[in-house]
Amino acid sequence: MSTIAICPTCGSKSRIKEKEGETIYTAVQDDEALKKIGQMKKAIEKFKSKAEALEKELEALKSQQ
Repeated sequence: MSTIAICPTCGSKSRIKEKEGETIYTAVQDDEALKKIGQMKKAIEKFKSKAEALEKELEALKSQQ
């Protein structure tokens, strides 16, 4: 994950990078943020469905004992 901070010059949300002892601010575009949010939502749904499947499998194993 990128480090996000407020740019002291323009006040926008920016990714920050340290290069040769200098901090570089790069503005986060709205479409960039939306794309990342979409990717994160897909990943969360994927892990959620895996967790639900594992819970069902665990319940089945517990009921067999």
